[in-house]
Amino acid sequence: MTQDKMTLDRRGLLRGMTAFGAALAGTHIGIEKAWAADTHTVKLQLGWLAGNGILGELAADANGYFAEEGLSLEVVAGGPNVDGVASVASGRAQIGSISSSPSLMLARSQGLPIKCIAAGYQQHPFTYFSLEKNPVRQPKDLIGKTVATNGTARILLQALLAANDIPEDQVEVLVMGADMTPLLTGQADVVTGWKTNVGALSVLGPDRVDMSLWDAGIRLYANPYYVNDSALTDHPDQVRGMLRAIARGWGWVHDNPQEAVDILVSRYPNLDRESELAAVDAVVKYSFDENTRQNGWGTMTPDNWQDQIDIYDRLGQFEGGAPQVDDIMTLSVLDEIAASRPVYG
Repeated sequence: MTQDKMTLDRRGLLRGMTAFGAALAGTHIGIEKAWAADTHTVKLQLGWLAGNGILGELAADANGYFAEEGLSLEVVAGGPNVDGVASVASGRAQIGSISSSPSLMLARSQGLPIKCIAAGYQQHPFTYFSLEKNPVRQPKDLIGKTVATNGTARILLQALLAANDIPEDQVEVLVMGADMTPLLTGQADVVTGWKTNVGALSVLGPDRVDMSLWDAGIRLYANPYYVNDSALTDHPDQVRGMLRAIARGWGWVHDNPQEAVDILVSRYPNLDRESELAAVDAVVKYSFDENTRQNGWGTMTPDNWQDQIDIYDRLGQFEGGAPQVDDIMTLSVLDEIAASRPVYG
């Protein structure tokens, strides 16, 4: 997955979702067909392109963990013109993984029947990068600065400013893509991206200063896994099998990071092995921390989800009304496969 592509823009994410949600109401036909067509194939719908965010899934596939569950894995890439959440909601894909947790909150608020079952990354890697000559180390340092960020991540800056009581007119915003050039040329004082995107960040050199979104008070999950409501109620064995295989795969990645990179680049030869080797330690650290050491891979909390709902509601992001925590997430699958979830940290 090209992970500096954020899927958090309300208008972009929800384009067409209201009509789609209405079409789903009152029927499970599409969902049942998807499972019945080939119950041995798991379609994993990504929010963006494949990358190091699916190391665990590919490792699980290569090591036969899906096969042990009677399943086989098919990765379905996302992209700017792919509505991955709608694909899972309709049952065309059996499980999804998307860049950031608010995408699921926004979708649920529009009536799409999807629910998060695990958090892939315990902290979001989205970060504000500056240079030592003009550093931003804490939110108040943003005052008077120009921040270059992509359009779909602008809401994250708004959330950060709101959480730290900084008026939006105190920060100038420059819309950018994934390029770090605005920081190097002086067009911007700060640029944004995922800390796991080592290749793009390498141009900033040793004078780079990082302020993570998480440390700035906006504590989102990254790479959350989600299924539709019908899968949870009608196909719980398959849901448990999918997540159990994925959890075991990420445990294998923790123990065998270089081998995991080899699996990744063999499946996706367009990826650069050296860049992926440089990034894998960060990927593992986002997947395993003190929370997972205590509660196992994939853990998440209702309190964290409620905090996310509150900040997005404060910013007026829920056109369909703020969703309830119990509608967005469940711990039931994690609890049911607890014995298979690695407890590294």
